[in-house]
Amino acid sequence: MKGKKNFTGAVLLFSVILISYVSGPGLCGQKRGESISPSKIYLVRLKESINPGAAELIKRSIREAARGNGTCLVIELDTPGGLASTLRDMVQEVMASPVPIAVYVAPSGAQAASAGAILTISANIAAMAPGTNIGAAHPVSLLPGTEKDKTMKQKIENDFAAMARSVASERGRNVKWAEKAVRESVSASAREALKLGVIDFVARDLNDLLRQMNGMTVKLHRGPVRLTIRSPKIIEIKEDLREKILSTIADPNIAYILMMIGLTGLYFELAHPGVIFPGTIGAISLLLGLFALQALPVSTTGLLLLLLAVVLLVMELFITSHGVLGAMGLLALLLGSLMLFDTSTGVSIDPGVLWPTVLGIGSFLATITYLATRATLSRPKSGAEALLGKRGIVRKAVGQRGGQVFLHGELWTAVSRETIPEGSEVEVTGVDGLKLRVSKTHGGRT
Repeated sequence: MKGKKNFTGAVLLFSVILISYVSGPGLCGQKRGESISPSKIYLVRLKESINPGAAELIKRSIREAARGNGTCLVIELDTPGGLASTLRDMVQEVMASPVPIAVYVAPSGAQAASAGAILTISANIAAMAPGTNIGAAHPVSLLPGTEKDKTMKQKIENDFAAMARSVASERGRNVKWAEKAVRESVSASAREALKLGVIDFVARDLNDLLRQMNGMTVKLHRGPVRLTIRSPKIIEIKEDLREKILSTIADPNIAYILMMIGLTGLYFELAHPGVIFPGTIGAISLLLGLFALQALPVSTTGLLLLLLAVVLLVMELFITSHGVLGAMGLLALLLGSLMLFDTSTGVSIDPGVLWPTVLGIGSFLATITYLATRATLSRPKSGAEALLGKRGIVRKAVGQRGGQVFLHGELWTAVSRETIPEGSEVEVTGVDGLKLRVSKTHGGRT
């Protein structure tokens, strides 16, 4: 009898479950006929150095993912490193993101070196593909040699190490390893990074990454968020034209060369008005250089010195200073080049670019200034002014009413206050249209 009651109870329970499934909400709270909306996974691939163009791409990707109510943003990373100042901006954007961010070092053979290592650690989720590596984050200074430079390098290293410790601590990752990556340039493979607690997991590909991310809880500013990834829909964000241009020209060396080409082209156009081509190229280069400089830590003093250099060199064309203005202009060019970037941020011009550019551009500007000044001061070679002081032979007696003078292979009508007989040598003292004013020289008759 007891067994029969148990069997009847089981049948009733099964019937209730079946009826509730068919006519009402299911066990997972899903109504009949309701489809599961796919999870929006935004993907951006960063396959270049950490530069202002890359920073613009990441900022835009975060905005688009947030605007589209994305489940998360995946940054597929492969970078040798980049600018420390740009890295700091990118880390701030990643850590303040309203959507969860996963940095995935991929594909196999990729690296998250130098600045890329810190960027990876700053993400909510850090993952690597097999065969990748991370680390070697020691900042590199391009101005070695003096004690002052060594002190500056130490300051940059300490600042970078402090940032690495802070980011790793906030994300619950290996703080000691993060500092060693900066101070000792240590590096780790994907498996080693997982064992050391530098990353969260190793994923074969994007699908494996999303599978392992599903169900994880990450901390955002608004509070903890649990990732639920169902039927993921991948939305790839690609670099636009503005970001491509900025990525190309935002290298401090390229930005500096563009500035020098721009200033030189405009100066050449001022020295030789009407040539057009140098001025046009100079204007375009200067605008591109200024576009790049807006994204770099530029010293206002350095930029003003470069502009002052052009002003002084232009003044040399119109003011007789016996080379003083030109020399001061070249000095301002050199000082402005050395001071153009704030080197405390780790941004500076490679000496292999700086000195050849300064010497080459300086020599070119000095040559143009010399030729323009000499042309200004020299006697005119053509036109009426070129005849002043020239000597000719009277072919028909010259007086107040006129006469003829043979000069430069031509016969000219000439007048004089005194009567000058035929065959006398005369000197041109003035020009009135096509008529010469002459006076008799001490040479007498020929």
